[in-house]
Amino acid sequence: MLTIDNIMETVNMIQNENLDIRTITMGISLIDCADSDIDASCRKLREKILRRADKLVSTGEDLELKYGIPIVNKRISVTPISLLAGVSGGDPVKYARVLDEVAAIVGVDFIGGFSALVHRGFSAGDRELIAAIPQALAETNIVCSSVNIGSTKAGINMDAVRLMGQTIVKAAELTKDRNCIADAKLVVFCNAVEDNPFMAGAFHGIGNADVAVSTGVSGPGVVRSVLAAMPDDAPLDVVAEEIKKTAFKITRVGQLIGNEAAKLLNAEFGIVDLSLAPTPAIGDSVAHIIEEIGIEKCGGCGTTAALALLNDAVKKGGLMASSSVGGLSGAFIPVSEDEGMISAARDGSLSIEKLEAMTAVCSVGLDMIVLPGDTTADVISALIADEAAIGMVNNKTTAVRVIPAIGKSEGEDLDFGGLLGSGPVMPIRKESPAKMIARGGRIPAPIHSLRN
Repeated sequence: MLTIDNIMETVNMIQNENLDIRTITMGISLIDCADSDIDASCRKLREKILRRADKLVSTGEDLELKYGIPIVNKRISVTPISLLAGVSGGDPVKYARVLDEVAAIVGVDFIGGFSALVHRGFSAGDRELIAAIPQALAETNIVCSSVNIGSTKAGINMDAVRLMGQTIVKAAELTKDRNCIADAKLVVFCNAVEDNPFMAGAFHGIGNADVAVSTGVSGPGVVRSVLAAMPDDAPLDVVAEEIKKTAFKITRVGQLIGNEAAKLLNAEFGIVDLSLAPTPAIGDSVAHIIEEIGIEKCGGCGTTAALALLNDAVKKGGLMASSSVGGLSGAFIPVSEDEGMISAARDGSLSIEKLEAMTAVCSVGLDMIVLPGDTTADVISALIADEAAIGMVNNKTTAVRVIPAIGKSEGEDLDFGGLLGSGPVMPIRKESPAKMIARGGRIPAPIHSLRN
């Protein structure tokens, strides 16, 4: 039952603690747009997205006014484009251009799904799409791309890992005059999920409904505020319980908006992704939550344990609130998008090695990390392999979104502006992994993958 206290608590979360619906994402299946003629396939794709998403933005705006809850982004995810490219042949960049055009027409912030799933090997269209990623992201403004190179069941496709290191370097070079922005729209996954509403890694998996609406909710500021009000000597199990209760309240907001948006848009309701996704805004930081738990500076000893507590409590609270929790739900640690992470990276408290350890217990992985511009493709491939190994062995989603800042060195800054924020160029180990990467092949799945 709603009380005045409940209502005022929610109002305070929105006005003072940065609670928001980070995104309403409409997932659209493009399977019925496949055609042996790429131009015909593009026409079908364009028509379907225009027809199904024409009211997505206006619906989000109406719900903002109705409930007084900010809905920061309206986005679209589509079936992995490699599937269409495998049928049509031709240059996959054509698909990217059409996606960019139609997304601009309907007014969304991003469109994701210029993607390929190659964890067990390459099928028709996969290699062509990966080769097209740098040009596609350089030519477009709001198209996002992802490639899944490994899974717990399949192992790690090291040939794909090698290709993705090269792809990231080429994408940076093609957009070096725009702060290497292409790589901010590219994610390399292990154990990618097919119902993720967050960019840049969103795609609409083939197991989903034809059209589905999902929400992504974020509230790091709310969680930090709750912890700041607790006594410093509160036991950690009590801290976890308060985070869980807070996550419950945040998830209910996402469930409400998602259900109503799906009805208004004549679509299936997908999932609520409860992810503490930070922004560069002051007070909206996962790093500051870790510091509120009791670590002097994010990156210090104890950071991984604090993040594990946070991530688990968030998931437990979300599952109490909704039977439709999905996506990546938990805590994100994108360096350039988190004011506290930026500060910790700048003063040396936070290293790539510590971030890698943290990814074993958080929701995604090495996210929005700026690397020196002379970082080689082999080193980036090895970094992807390391992160994929954490995901594969621990049966969790991990990802890499790194930006080699062409022309910049360790200690300099790269500024994207807006939600993508800015970040310092972080040092990375440069010992050559070239021999390992050149071997190719596949890292076999771990023994515990045999669960049937």
